[in-house]
Amino acid sequence: MSLADAAPVSAEFSWTPRQSDFDAFARLSGDDNPIHVDPEFSARTRFGRTVSHGMLLYSRVFGYLRDLYPGRSQEVQTLMFPNPSYADEKLIFSFTENAEKTDQVLIEVRRHQDGAVTLSGTCDLGEKTDA
Repeated sequence: MSLADAAPVSAEFSWTPRQSDFDAFARLSGDDNPIHVDPEFSARTRFGRTVSHGMLLYSRVFGYLRDLYPGRSQEVQTLMFPNPSYADEKLIFSFTENAEKTDQVLIEVRRHQDGAVTLSGTCDLGEKTDA
């Protein structure tokens, strides 16, 4: 059974972040680490280019979860960022309800190009509200 009446058991979305997204998130969050916003600096790192803020990725996850489970709060999240996400590279966001734990969604973000996982985690959902 699905966690929400109209929500699917699993769903996928795609998004291609741009450098302008990294820059805007840096302004909003105050995290202007050059690894995120300075292409010249980032070119000299092991990544070779700018990488996304982890919380920018989670902001997208948060929005997708709100769309999938309207009226459900996000109570607890666990997040790991095993690989970087880059500007101008398509990402696939996957959400699967955990068959072993009621009210938990398994989350994975991976690079479309090579399948490398850039965010892995879970989200425990709260009770549905009528508001």
